[in-house]
Amino acid sequence: MPPKLLSPLFPCLIFLTLLLLYLYSSLLSYHASQSPPHCNLFQGRWVLDPPRQPLYDHTCPFHRNAWNCLRNQRENMGLINSWKWVPESCALPRLDPARFLGLMRNRNIGFVGDSLNENFLVSFLCVLRVADMGARKWKRKGAWKGAYFPKFNVTVAYHRAVLLSKYEWQPKQSTVHNQDGLKGIYRVDVDIPADDWVNIADFYDVLVFNTGHWWGYDKFPKETPLVFYREGEPIFPPIGMLDGLKVVLENMVSYIQKEVPSRTLKFWRLQSPRHFDGGDWNQNGSCLLNEPLKEFQLDLWFDPRNNGVNKEARQLNHLIEEALLGTEIQLLDLTHLSEFRADAHPAIWLGKKDAVSIWGQDCMHWCLPGVPDTWVDILSELIRYSLETG
Repeated sequence: MPPKLLSPLFPCLIFLTLLLLYLYSSLLSYHASQSPPHCNLFQGRWVLDPPRQPLYDHTCPFHRNAWNCLRNQRENMGLINSWKWVPESCALPRLDPARFLGLMRNRNIGFVGDSLNENFLVSFLCVLRVADMGARKWKRKGAWKGAYFPKFNVTVAYHRAVLLSKYEWQPKQSTVHNQDGLKGIYRVDVDIPADDWVNIADFYDVLVFNTGHWWGYDKFPKETPLVFYREGEPIFPPIGMLDGLKVVLENMVSYIQKEVPSRTLKFWRLQSPRHFDGGDWNQNGSCLLNEPLKEFQLDLWFDPRNNGVNKEARQLNHLIEEALLGTEIQLLDLTHLSEFRADAHPAIWLGKKDAVSIWGQDCMHWCLPGVPDTWVDILSELIRYSLETG
């Protein structure tokens, strides 16, 4: 019996099937490479992922001693680094240092702000060094610290500018009438960027800004207050600290918009939450916790309505978000995911014998390796998306 002839439709069906499979796989690939707009990387949960190992250890030459919790012999660092951030509706890939530096070839990344951006930078440098062990320290153009990666011609650096605006100490001129206790003032020129970052606009292809942790009366008490100037004259009537922050934000955002090239990727990192329990840093506040907070605990710790010692992060975020409305500066909202991690600060493991007795526990900065490595994963993913999609 002769075999049946294949229907002439059969090759067409095979072709259509293969075409559909190709289109489907292409769509999946496209969706993966385009993930940030379709995925909120800032909302999610921490899950215990014990096999997860940091990409670097205590020997990274870019460490800052007070944050090097491995070297300072914090015993539960393995547990701290076993938690993985999982966004609600997509995957957050771990940074591939070689691939990322290849993407950034002949480009530069700058961080501008306070020591929490330095904490961020150190994590970034230690992760990236895995792909270029010839990386060397770099301090130019007013940078506080940084590194150059010669295999890729990439520089990543930090410019210390805690208020972003220029400020300077002015001692009290006369001691005759000293009843008010005033020792002098810190003059803040709200419309003049700090010298440390004023001339960097053309050098960096990516800039990450922050400010916030110095805007408190513990830094500038009534004996040495901030006094705000505009166009060389004191602002009158005088304004308080939070109103001063609003004016500084308005002026610095305006400066960035005008002076930093439009081709430069611009991010503004929202506040890194503190985790002082039982008092502030100078009131025996502590953070000797062994696991992240639960979701229901976050408002108890951070909602300003509860008037706790850690309320300033959400307060300042509101001011920053208002200042950035309508700009091309992208919000890097790392606050919520970091609020959970009360377990991951240096606390008493500071590397110096008398540090805690002098300064108290450090429940503000982060152990490295640690939470800032997740910040690096998120930032690098947003940079990758922006560069690959133009």
